Amino acid sequence: MLKSLPIGISDFKRLRETNCYYVDKSLFIKEILENDAEVVLLPRPRRFGKTLNLSMLQYFFEKTDENYGYLFNDLAINKVDEKYIKEQGKYPVIFLTFKDAKEGDFETIYFMIKKALAEEYNSHEYLLIGDTLNSFEKECYKNIMEMKAEEGFYRSALKDLSRYLARYHNENVMILIDEYDAPIQEGYLRGYYDQIVSFMRSLLSGGLKDNKFLKKGVMTGILRVAKESVFSGLNNLSVYSLLGDKFNRYFGMLENEVENFLKYYGLANYKQEIKEWYNGYRFGGEMVYNPWSVVKYIENKGETGLYWVNTSGNDLVRKIITQGVDVKKDLQLLLNNQTVQKEIVENVVYSEIENNTDTIWSFFLFSGYLRVEKKQKVRGRVYCDLKIPNLEVHYLYEDIIVNWFKGSIKNKGVNILLNSLTTGNVEAFSDLFQEFVLSSMSYFDISGDEPEKIYHAFILGMMVYLNQDYEIRSNRESGFRRYDVMLIPKKSNMSGERPSRLRI
Repeated sequence: MLKSLPIGISDFKRLRETNCYYVDKSLFIKEILENDAEVVLLPRPRRFGKTLNLSMLQYFFEKTDENYGYLFNDLAINKVDEKYIKEQGKYPVIFLTFKDAKEGDFETIYFMIKKALAEEYNSHEYLLIGDTLNSFEKECYKNIMEMKAEEGFYRSALKDLSRYLARYHNENVMILIDEYDAPIQEGYLRGYYDQIVSFMRSLLSGGLKDNKFLKKGVMTGILRVAKESVFSGLNNLSVYSLLGDKFNRYFGMLENEVENFLKYYGLANYKQEIKEWYNGYRFGGEMVYNPWSVVKYIENKGETGLYWVNTSGNDLVRKIITQGVDVKKDLQLLLNNQTVQKEIVENVVYSEIENNTDTIWSFFLFSGYLRVEKKQKVRGRVYCDLKIPNLEVHYLYEDIIVNWFKGSIKNKGVNILLNSLTTGNVEAFSDLFQEFVLSSMSYFDISGDEPEKIYHAFILGMMVYLNQDYEIRSNRESGFRRYDVMLIPKKSNMSGERPSRLRI
């Protein structure tokens, strides 16, 4: 009988006990133990195995009455030096995940964070037995558990719990925090950014900065949040992004892992298709598949779909593409399977994402919407040739652009406009385009130093509609001038009274 597919299972114990197919990433434990940093931050795109890996660390390290060693019996970590096995079940562990902390206002997300802290305190309720805690500490502990504490106690909740656990177990604490930046991104999108940054700064710094009860901290997220002082003064932190070489085999699926996966479920002949759709990410020197899409592809017996891009999390991407007109000219190149070279800033600043082009492209890269083709350093700055990683992400860009384009022009008008363009009816095209400009653009859209950028946004929308039948080129020399866009039919026998080439 075939093993079950691990669809939506991020709890390591549940996955192992329910006989799910597991791609062995257990040597991640060895890498964490060997790393010299006291606090490790691992930014990776969503649904690339971050939560499952932290759950694995929890079950390996946590000191409990139950021995979880059986979960690792046939895994790679049990086949290396015995010194790593001796670390199993040795430390108290604090595990928090903020992946579900995505709410519309600060009060609600603050409630969700308090609830996560209360649940973690409840999991260590044994601390209330005996005299490990004094009466004041017990009262504070119960207030956290019952979600009745004042805000200041929640801000220091990580540090306080680590102190209590270290005192009880006589061992320093492992702190595992999953998707630390999810509340911060929501705060940026929903308008409570300063409030959530202030709270998360206190919470994280309390647990990870100058905490003498800390053995090691491991955090995951999508971005390294910078300049908001979330990590102010955290000198014991090492960040390993997807541009570096460390830890890159442990997030996503490698080529041989996908081949074995397909073979196990009788889909070995689908290797090329799954590669075109879901491969293409480059973490350091490793080419990586999107694990969520691979699992869903196998569940649907080789049927392709937009599995990853349709699992939410695209709000900020849509906002940047539709409102940040500076990116549209480069997107045109990317959608034509070309690369664009950009400076990449690893410390992403949310407040600059929509206005700073370097930050925009860094966000796209670290969130999984682009990949690095080539990287070079010039005077300490990192420049990368970027490309769309695969068909799934390509179609996401097209979907965003098409919806923007259709929203800018009435649907019936879109078809008439494009038909007039491709048949060479310049007068009709001109009238419809003028209608679009007057009805959809404001003075602010076309003011400034480069007012023509909004027209490139419009051209990009047309390009997506027409790229099945036409090769689209833009901003190239022709004769004594430079044209904005040229449409070249891909087939010589296309029907209709279309010109062989149309320049605008």
